[in-house]
This record gives sequence, structure tokens and C-alpha cells, in this order.
Amino acid sequence: MAAKTKKSVLNFDKQREAISKQFETLQILNEKGEVVNEAAMPNLTDEQLVELMRRMVYTRILDQRSISLNRQGRLGFYAPTAGQEASQLASEFALEKQDWILPGYRDVPQLIWHGLPLYQAFLFSRGHFKGNQMPEDLNALSPQIIIGAQYIQTAGVALGLKKRGKEAVAITYTGDGGASQGDFYEGINFAGAFKAPAIFVVQNNRFAISTPVEKQSAASTVAQKAVAAGIPGIQVDGMDALAVYAAVREARERAVRGEGPTLIETLCYRYGPHTMAGDDPTRYRTAELDTEWEQKDPLVRFRAFLEAKGLWNEEKENEVIDQAKEDIKEAIKKADAEPKQKVTDLMSIMYDKMPYNLEEQYEIYQEKESK
Repeated sequence: MAAKTKKSVLNFDKQREAISKQFETLQILNEKGEVVNEAAMPNLTDEQLVELMRRMVYTRILDQRSISLNRQGRLGFYAPTAGQEASQLASEFALEKQDWILPGYRDVPQLIWHGLPLYQAFLFSRGHFKGNQMPEDLNALSPQIIIGAQYIQTAGVALGLKKRGKEAVAITYTGDGGASQGDFYEGINFAGAFKAPAIFVVQNNRFAISTPVEKQSAASTVAQKAVAAGIPGIQVDGMDALAVYAAVREARERAVRGEGPTLIETLCYRYGPHTMAGDDPTRYRTAELDTEWEQKDPLVRFRAFLEAKGLWNEEKENEVIDQAKEDIKEAIKKADAEPKQKVTDLMSIMYDKMPYNLEEQYEIYQEKESK
């Protein structure tokens, strides 16, 4: 007698397909700058639209100048941002001043537009401790170097805001590589369990440092990983400033109503290397792929949208470019004027009371530095 074929209790392909269909990409502006989703249009005034464009143009110039300054040896660590302006700046634009930002190392632009003086951003790049001293009116932590660690911190900060009854949220950023870290899962799970007012943004630029996102996870989207934590997840066209704004703004409104955190995956592309520390993107990306994503450029798309509304022109853009260059020049000059960091500076600010085993070393370095 032939053995009976055991019937599977799970149709996994059907389940996976059903999950993937729930995470279609939110888009408002197509690549030509045309509105394709009127229902999702955020309620922004003409002045706000122009200001968002101004910030995006300014930040593109800042990125270009920062790369140049890095190559001249005038900056230290730097992670290029071109291509991610919509994801970074539209998300920050959707926040309020009282909200907290916990950035990754590529997310210095959000800090600047949230209130970090430009010269301090340059000091951070140089590794100067004053670059990590946030102004008192800036709710932010220093950029996190450990990949994904800011997700754990954000869950804690958000829970603190909830327990203190603050009408504010904590937002954090990582890349697709960060979504493969254990801290990512722990952060969203903790925040979900306690309904903490957090917004978790994954800027999926497709390659982390050099590994394609398809090799990082079997999941078809990062956004669907929210399901396991019991929180909402959404995938957004990260080259579309309006879509990013709309998603983050709604996530913020949910959070302050006490409805808990949201995971937002923004599909974007960094045009430059992972960092200026020797990465060569031509080793893992093709010229054809670069060209494909350049046609989705967030500035080109938003510029076309604003020009069609009569809100933007070449003259306005040139004014922003000139202002950015002047501001950068002054900020570098101010950063250069800051006293050089000393070993004794680091030792004295690290401890309220110097450990006995460092007191002798402190005296040795103090003597060296006085010569």
C-alpha cells in the first residue's frame, strides 16, 4: 500500500505574498514631479514647500563642499548624503522643535536643520568633543557610530517622553544594513510593547556598506519587519519629499496620541561612497544602476513640482547656493578658530572625579602639552 502524502499545514508562499502586498510603496510625486496620489498630499503651504526645497538644495551644496573639505584634509570622518535629501530633510521637516532626534553617522543634516550650528557639525567630523556638545535648546543625541545602536536608545528616550507626559516623539535613523542588526529588533520590539512614541526610519539605500539588500534579508521589504513587533510599518519612496513628509507626519500624530511607534522604510540611494574613508562603490554598483537612480533625484523631482506651481526658479536656487557656500566658509573659519583638542581635555570631561589610575597619566600629559 502506497504511503499517503502528508498535507502541509502552511501555505507559506501564499502567506508571504499576502504580507508583501500590504507594503506597497507610498509615492506622491513621480519622477517627473507630477502628483500621482492626490489623496495623500500633505497639508503644506507654499511657503513651507519653498522652505523644504531650500533646505534640500542647501544640503546638496553642503555635501559637495564637505567632500571637498574632506579630501583637503580639513574634515575628518564624513558620510556623503547626496541622493538622500528627501528622506533626511522631509522627515525632519515633519517634526516639531520639542521632538528628539537620535541620528546615525550619515544623519548630520537633520541635526543641522533641527538646530545644530554648522561649525559644530564640522567639529564633530573632526572628532572634536565640542562637536558632540548639543546646544541646550536642541533635543538630540550625538550621531551614533555603532550601527543600529540608536534604535535601542530611541526606545528608551521615547519611553521617557511618555512617562513624563511630553507631547513629543523620538525619531531615529539607520540604513538597510542597520536593519540587520540585533539592536534594530530589540528597539522596535521594546517600543512596541510599551507603546513608546518613537519613529524608526530605515533609509534603504540598497547596499549598506557594500552588501546588496537582497543578500541581507529574505524579507521582500524592511517595512514588513514591523509585523513581528506588532507595530505599523510603511514603505515610502525615499526620493519623494512629499511622500516622506506625509508618512513621518502621520507617524508623529499617531505617537503623540498614544498609539505607539511606527517603522518607516524609505527607498533611496546614496550617490557617493559609504564614507570618505576609502570605500569604492564601483566595486559593488553598476553604472547602469547609478544612472537609473539619478533619474529619480529628489531635487530634480521636487524642483519640477515647484516650478510647475510657479514657486521656484533658477534665480531662487542660485541665491540658496550662494548662501550655502558663504555659510560653509564662515562655519569652517569658526571651527578652525576653536582651540585644538588635547588629551587632557578628553580626560577631564570624561569623569566628574578622575580615577586614581588616571591622575598620574593626566599630570604626564599636562606637562607634555604645556611645552
